[in-house]
Amino acid sequence: MVDDAYITFRYARNLVAGRGFVYNPGEWVLGTTTPLYTLLLAGSALATGSRDFPALALAINALSGAASVGLLYGLGKRFAGRKAPAAATALLWAVAPYSVSFAVGGMETDLTVTLLLAAAYAHVTKHPRALAALSALALLARPDTAILLGLLWLDLTLTRRRLPWREGLIALALLSPWLVFGALAFGSPLTGSIAAKSVTYRLDPAEGLVRLIQHYSNPFFGDALLGQAWHLAGFAIYLLLCGLGGLRAIRRNRSVWPVLAYPYLYLIVFAAANPLIFRWYLSPPLPFYFLLIFAGVWTVAGDAIRLIPWAAIRNSLFAIFTIAALALTLNAWDLHSDHGPDRPAPEMAWFELELLYAQASDVVLAHAQPGDTLCAGDIGVLGYRTDLRILDTVGLVTPESRRHYPADSDIYVINYAIPADLVLALNPDYIVILEVYGRRGLLPDPRFQSQYRLLEKFETDIYGSDGMLVFQRASY
Repeated sequence: MVDDAYITFRYARNLVAGRGFVYNPGEWVLGTTTPLYTLLLAGSALATGSRDFPALALAINALSGAASVGLLYGLGKRFAGRKAPAAATALLWAVAPYSVSFAVGGMETDLTVTLLLAAAYAHVTKHPRALAALSALALLARPDTAILLGLLWLDLTLTRRRLPWREGLIALALLSPWLVFGALAFGSPLTGSIAAKSVTYRLDPAEGLVRLIQHYSNPFFGDALLGQAWHLAGFAIYLLLCGLGGLRAIRRNRSVWPVLAYPYLYLIVFAAANPLIFRWYLSPPLPFYFLLIFAGVWTVAGDAIRLIPWAAIRNSLFAIFTIAALALTLNAWDLHSDHGPDRPAPEMAWFELELLYAQASDVVLAHAQPGDTLCAGDIGVLGYRTDLRILDTVGLVTPESRRHYPADSDIYVINYAIPADLVLALNPDYIVILEVYGRRGLLPDPRFQSQYRLLEKFETDIYGSDGMLVFQRASY
């Protein structure tokens, strides 16, 4: 499970327990980006009687993942006009590490992708009321779904040459309960994590753009075979294929142009905003990108018959590309993981950090008393396992942390660092951090050294860290 997933699990657990839509009981702060997924988890817990939220997440994600594959096949047939590109796209998405990793990681990614695909399918099949309902659900799953939804609604408006007010009322009616509740309970229906992350992490101006270009150049993990030099070439080649496939599709059905525009608008928006791009941010445009690429390959393979007068040339070339893409994608899987369950999984589905936080949680629980507070930068596993009041140094659920950022650039070793003044102001009973987070700011501070003692150090070099550290207040 991904650490961030446990944040949503704790919200759902508190909701089921009657504590409200809160992370820390009594503190009405919206620190999750996915109210819909939270409500689905809570509803599933009430319906089944289970309080195993990781298991409930896996069940929801399995259903969402299966639905996304079916929807992608249906959308692919409408987009490309042929079964072969649709089937290839669905197959590759079914085994794509960027799909599977976050499905087994407990994230809302598969649900979000399914709602986006369903909205696109509703649009191209001329079901505007379904589009309206799905748009509302998608926005509640993740706010960045607005990128594709904006394109779909723009096309609907341009096609009708008037505002689709009836559909707009449907979407608004479905969104209104959350908008009202969010405004009354939290002061805003939008999560505060967006504002927190925008000031906490220190990034180079073009860091987001570089990461996105690397991602778009490597949808099938070809760099494992072709090396890092593949990135620029891959970006250009896939851009050409997307253009060829997309333009051919638009000539058949003009309403599919948002599918062509979406992956690149997503790139532009995130490159301009330049947030710290977590791995799951890269998943939503990927099935659409796959579809564009396979539609482009189908187009090029069909045109090849002009050069090679052989009836089977299209199917042969397309099959070669599909098999190569599948082989490269499966090469990004491990048959036997070096940690966790011994079963096949994508290499990127690692959760060593989460296992360390679980061990740190046990250390804290062995010493903590009711009412104690725990301070951390990564709060998912720690918060879910200890159930202590959490003080988070990023500001997701502790808004007062945000006033300490942007921090002095000298304390950063990587893109995140914890100022000493922040921790001393929060005054927690326990602190759990990777050493690299505090190397130049918190740990050398004499005030911190006099007030806290090291309980445990877990050896790890994750993010270049010299271990994971567990501290207790010295006067405890």
